[in-house]
Formats: sequence, structure tokens, C-alpha cells
Amino acid sequence: MRKVTAALFSSIDGVVENPGEWQFDHFDEDMGAAMEAALSTQDTVLLGRVTYQQWADYWPGNTSDDFGGFINPVRKFVASRTLSDEDLQWNNSRLMDGELEDFVRRLKELDGGDIAVNGSISVVRRLLFAGLLESLTLMIHPVVVGTGRRLFEPGDPLTRLRLADSQITASGNALLTYGLRT
Repeated sequence: MRKVTAALFSSIDGVVENPGEWQFDHFDEDMGAAMEAALSTQDTVLLGRVTYQQWADYWPGNTSDDFGGFINPVRKFVASRTLSDEDLQWNNSRLMDGELEDFVRRLKELDGGDIAVNGSISVVRRLLFAGLLESLTLMIHPVVVGTGRRLFEPGDPLTRLRLADSQITASGNALLTYGLRT
């Protein structure tokens, strides 16, 4: 069965929103190698509406780096209640059929590589709390952002995780990969 993974850039104070505003001065070769290794197993990407719209405006015209070479041709499924198929102009993009959790359960049954959630904080949260996310990597940067959306919120259900892997990069990023503790 296919594995569903997610990786998010995070500040030390837990902000995961708009990492492009604060993470690039700590993006180093170690982090790039870890991300490249993860991308090599993925053939499907899940995106929420907000991430899709932001990325569809940027990535189709940017193929100069490894991520652009990955994200543009890869198969992308978008979770949205407001977009239509006609709104999805980015190569290999289509809307998810039905509820997110049901769609992901069906997708996991199909042949293929890993399924990655990129960005998309709400999608990561829903899949984690539904027990459908096998791997969550937090790439914690040594920066305090102060304001912005965090992955976890007051009132979230108690969810126990196990540390599956850890790495400290040359510029001080902590790459922590968790799985659900069963």
C-alpha cells in the first residue's frame, strides 16, 4: 500500500505559514539532499486550495530548480469545495472526488509511489488526525517568526507520535520525522 507523507517548514515557535518569508537563509545542502531523497519516492501530490492557487501562479514558469522539475509534471490532486475543474489549469492537476479522507483511502489502494502533501496545512491536519498520514516531517528553522498560522491549534485531539528519524543540518535546521504511534 502507498504511503502518505507530509513535510512542512516550521519556525522554532511553530509557525508553518508563509515559509518563503523566513526560511531561505537557512536552507542548506543537507536540507536539499533530504528533500531530494523524499521527492524520489513520490509520484502523487495532494494540495489544498490555497497552496494550489499560490503555487499554480509561481511554479509553471519556474523550472530552474529540482523542485520545479518535480512539481510541474507530477500528478496533483486538489482538495477544494470552491474550485472547479476549469479553474485547474496547471499541468496534471485535478480536483479530488468526494471527501478528502475517503479520496485518500482510495488513492492509497492504487499502485504507485508515495503520496505527498505539500504545504496545505489544513490537509495535513485532517489526514494526521484521521490516521492517514504515515509520515510527518517538520523542518524546524532556527528562527522565531512570532505571527502566522501554526500546524497545531488549541483543542486538537490528543495524538501520540513516534520519532522515526532526526537530523540536524549544517545551518542548524532540525529535520524531525514522525509517524503515528500505534
